[in-house]
Amino acid sequence: MSESESTRHPFLQGLSRHRGTPPTVVVIFGASGDLTARKLIPAVYNLGFDNLLPADFFLVGYGRKPIPDDEFREIATQAIREFSRRELNPDVWRHIAANTSYVAGAYDDSAAFTRLAAHIAAIEQKLGRDVQVLFYVSTPPSVFAPIITHLGSSGLASRHLGQPHHSKIIIEKPFGRDLESARGLNHTIASVFQEHQVYRIDHYLGKETVQGLLVQRFANAIFEPLWNRNYIDHVQITVAEEVGVGTRGGYYEQSGALRDMIQNHTMQLLALTAMEPPVSFDAEAVRDEKVKVLKAIQPLDPAPGGDTARAQYASGMMGGKQVRGYLEEEGISPESATETYAAIRLCINNWRWQGVPFYLRSGKCMARRVSEIAIQFKRPPGTIFSESAHINLAPNTLAFQIQPDEGLGLIFNGKVPGLATRTQPVKMNFRYSTTFGSDTPEAYERLVLDAMTGDGTLFIRGDETEASWQLYTPVLEAWTAAGRKGMDAYAAGSWGPASSDALLAADHHNWRQP
Repeated sequence: MSESESTRHPFLQGLSRHRGTPPTVVVIFGASGDLTARKLIPAVYNLGFDNLLPADFFLVGYGRKPIPDDEFREIATQAIREFSRRELNPDVWRHIAANTSYVAGAYDDSAAFTRLAAHIAAIEQKLGRDVQVLFYVSTPPSVFAPIITHLGSSGLASRHLGQPHHSKIIIEKPFGRDLESARGLNHTIASVFQEHQVYRIDHYLGKETVQGLLVQRFANAIFEPLWNRNYIDHVQITVAEEVGVGTRGGYYEQSGALRDMIQNHTMQLLALTAMEPPVSFDAEAVRDEKVKVLKAIQPLDPAPGGDTARAQYASGMMGGKQVRGYLEEEGISPESATETYAAIRLCINNWRWQGVPFYLRSGKCMARRVSEIAIQFKRPPGTIFSESAHINLAPNTLAFQIQPDEGLGLIFNGKVPGLATRTQPVKMNFRYSTTFGSDTPEAYERLVLDAMTGDGTLFIRGDETEASWQLYTPVLEAWTAAGRKGMDAYAAGSWGPASSDALLAADHHNWRQP
């Protein structure tokens, strides 16, 4: 790698291993979908811009709708113009577009998968070299199983198995709706693919701050010695959205906040925060520790006054405008029992975290869009400052902001200048954009690249998904049985319902406002 490349983009530093990626075909199932346009095609383009794609790279779209190759290329071009973090560079895109094509077919049509296999074989024959194939399943979960099954029956899943350039598959969330369906999907996958071929994606794990969390913990001696029950009072993880359900009410009714955000994104943040130091940064070593900590979480009490709170947003003011409540949204039944907000209190039963509560919350139509992990340390014991009226001692807090402004903040107590002894909480802020520039790679760029190179560190293993669903399935079952009983409400534009505040008040804590 040249010095100019490293200077142009910090992301390129240390990634020389990606240069050895074999010729690769990426097949996107659901190629005409929203995720493909907004994230996947721009990710491929930006990897090409940074010269991180293999020299022989091919993009194949697959979907039900018949689309000529030229038209698919134009659709991809428009997606880059509209959604890429960089402007379209004709020279970069021309090389990728020349190797971009489309195969039409249903997801349960064996003949279509035979055509896909022939299409890939033709690429291989043209190159005169073996290629690895990365299948990206970006479809509704209802067709996950048919796609996987036909990849097996067509022989596509087992191409070059046992060799470095074997076939791989990326599977988007949601990975199941409960423990039973997650186990069923894992069983289907295991009947076709070996676990090392499978990359269950959660885009939160590709965000810079989430990856930086491991660096902050394990590369700084000032943090890890304090990362335990002796010094940490509690942990808060917030994933808040400003938007409501909009026109997606039909989908959201089948999901809800617990399935949509808590069970996957938020639990991954918790696992990285709470896990023990891995023996190495090998993918399996990291994922082993994540599974251990998930299995150490005590079962939840879903009854009112227990470990959970749920609510729906009511009408309120957001951005100076009146917005309607969830029950008034298009496609939502007035009797709906689907939560748009969920809060959870977790206890991890191991040596490091015994007695330290972890509070998780996620909701729609909240005061502002923010995702963060806040580590609140214990207050100092009785000190020489404790009896002075001029002393304002705040607990130290270390906050990892994941979005929208990725960075890190530390709250500590400082002396106010002057002759009197007065203290005041002050905050130190680090922002990625300020230090490293604003041209930060998006999560999907990192994750697609890692899958191509066979690095599963930032992906979810099958037993991880089952451990998380084992914790939350009883909660979902209890909420379903209760219907609207116990359902709270919160005004749109607020930070959540009273029942969520009570969850923390029982432990003499309060939600922080990020």
